[in-house]
Amino acid sequence: MDKTLLPIRLVFVALCAAAGWLVSYTILAGEQNRGWALFIGLSIGVLVVLVDMMLKGFSLRGLSAVTFGIGVGSLIAYMVGSSPLLERGEEATIYLVRVGLFILCPYLATVIALRGKDEFNLIIPYVRFVPHEVDVPLVVVDTSVLIDGRVARVCETGFLTAALVIPRFVLNELRNVADSPDPHKQARGRRGLEVLNELRKIKNLDIRITESEVLKREDVDAKLVFLAQSMRAKLLTTDYNLAKMAEFHGVPWLNLNSLAKSLRPELMLGEHLEVELMKPGKEEGQAVGYLEDGSMVVVNGARPFIGRRVQAEIISVLPTAGGKMIFARHVGENGS
Repeated sequence: MDKTLLPIRLVFVALCAAAGWLVSYTILAGEQNRGWALFIGLSIGVLVVLVDMMLKGFSLRGLSAVTFGIGVGSLIAYMVGSSPLLERGEEATIYLVRVGLFILCPYLATVIALRGKDEFNLIIPYVRFVPHEVDVPLVVVDTSVLIDGRVARVCETGFLTAALVIPRFVLNELRNVADSPDPHKQARGRRGLEVLNELRKIKNLDIRITESEVLKREDVDAKLVFLAQSMRAKLLTTDYNLAKMAEFHGVPWLNLNSLAKSLRPELMLGEHLEVELMKPGKEEGQAVGYLEDGSMVVVNGARPFIGRRVQAEIISVLPTAGGKMIFARHVGENGS
């Protein structure tokens, strides 16, 4: 139980018991039933607290949907009850019909509003206490992006100026992955949680958590596309299948892999570059290093400098499925 709510609940139960005790003074023969009045007041207080605890997961967005449903249902019941359809007939029958309408219509409207509370939230937006600009572009983030980790570095550079929308079910899925008994999945999930904390620390980065839920794991992709489509937002993902689903529904999507490929520098013959040599190459005297984008650099005559950064001149560039393979010759050593 929340330590802040505990004293409030205890005071409330005590006030209910005191109210029952005081009520016994206003009724006839109250002096004889003060014990019962005290018990009834105490029971009412405990019952209200139990209802409060049962509604722990009931969000303000759900309450707004219930209020909206009750209001619309009551309005429909009033309009039907006041219509010419119930002008004639026995008073008892008309009364029962109106009572039935005021029970049935609000119930159905409330159930419909709760089932479609995501759509309801989009039609009548929930006013948050944190001010947001209306014209800020939105980007819906999926679980694969948080696990990938590169989104934090992209946001730190300031190139991604849109507000990041992270649905609640994405956070739940990330937590489930982090709690998995599989050590590989557990490591991926924990990395995603670390990336989420890094995003929260970035200044001037707008992060919005939407209280959306899914009942089945297979509905996650469809819900992500629906949210992006409803919010007129873009979808940020590294999942190829999800990206194609978004493209089919006309939702623009962003792919960090495509961004990484587009940022690879265009290298030309005769250009000099600096590379850290990691291991020996296949041919005699060769050493292998890697650029920041993952491109492999094979430097001739640089095997003695493995483990150090050297200057190399490009003599050949071969495109491969995983990027580019660059052949160069050693021309100098950085800091030697």
